Amino acid sequence: MFSLNFDISEFLTQYWQKKPILIKNAFPNFEDLISADELAGLACEESVASRVVVTKPNDWQIIEGPFKDYEQFGDENWQLLVQALNHWHPDSSEFINAFRFIPDWRFDDLMVSFATPGGGVGAHIDNYDVFIIQGEGERHWTVGDKGQYAPKNNDPTTPLIESFEPIIDVVLEKGDMLYIPPGFPHQGQTLTLAMSYSIGFRAPSQQELFSEMADALIDANSGLKRFTSSYEPKLASQISSSQQKDMMALITELAANPNCYQAMLGKMLSQNRFELDICEPEEAYTSDDISDYIEQGALLYRIGGLKLLKLEDDSESRIFVNGEAFGYSDAIDADVQQLCEHFSFDNEQAAHLIQTTATQSLLLELLNRGYFYFGE
Repeated sequence: MFSLNFDISEFLTQYWQKKPILIKNAFPNFEDLISADELAGLACEESVASRVVVTKPNDWQIIEGPFKDYEQFGDENWQLLVQALNHWHPDSSEFINAFRFIPDWRFDDLMVSFATPGGGVGAHIDNYDVFIIQGEGERHWTVGDKGQYAPKNNDPTTPLIESFEPIIDVVLEKGDMLYIPPGFPHQGQTLTLAMSYSIGFRAPSQQELFSEMADALIDANSGLKRFTSSYEPKLASQISSSQQKDMMALITELAANPNCYQAMLGKMLSQNRFELDICEPEEAYTSDDISDYIEQGALLYRIGGLKLLKLEDDSESRIFVNGEAFGYSDAIDADVQQLCEHFSFDNEQAAHLIQTTATQSLLLELLNRGYFYFGE
């Protein structure tokens, strides 16, 4: 069981998306979620997103996985990064649960790093919120204030920057945690063999929202209303200011209509950037199969990384799962809320869920999609 050793309410009020903070001993008696050897083995898998970052004089080399071995990298100046550990390592779900004071739709992934002395990625700025938790070993972190920073080697496409003045300068030890909001430069350098865990939270950009809205309108063959005007400018070559504003008002009209944006947001925000470990059964489950499994004492699990989201004040009764909408009757809303809130269900809880035919039907569909599975 993982529990954070700080005042969450104070954090959300004073720090969340505002400024970085160091929290010493955030996880008392913290133990690593995975061993370095297990992490190295995961990075050998084709379906797991991984990379090695090699530190070079004033530069870094990125090598994408999967990897067959690591002998080529030597004993120092490199680190292995594995994305979305929570998709492939079920034991990490309790760790993720400790951060669910931030809504699920923001959650991106749990990234894990094994680093040798001297390993790091250089000074950089991220466009997402991140919590960095130290496991075994020590890493030296510096965090700077928001500002204008020159990109590394004058490359405008890189998140790396030349340098910054630190406002936080600390050596993280086991159980310590840094929170860094978007836009704050930071850099970590490994002092001893070390394991680190990064919990990332993302939010959509204007560009992403516009793109998703356009795709949704095209798919639904909607948004076909055309611009009309009551007058035309005297100059044939002119687009008047009022016409410009009225054209853009067509977009505002769509953005203000829940029927136009709710399904788009639900589908968009329930998707993952990284591959899920879908557990689709070889043969489709039936209602009798579900009853049999639960009678035999089975537990019910949600696959790692899967998001089940509901929209407040939704125009329909539905949940969004991995980019799809699943409708349900209002009578089982409490059951659906339980499915959304929990990663696993003991045998008694699972038995309660299937007592209602409509809940059992929804659960059957989620099981056959490979989004839930039975286990011991």
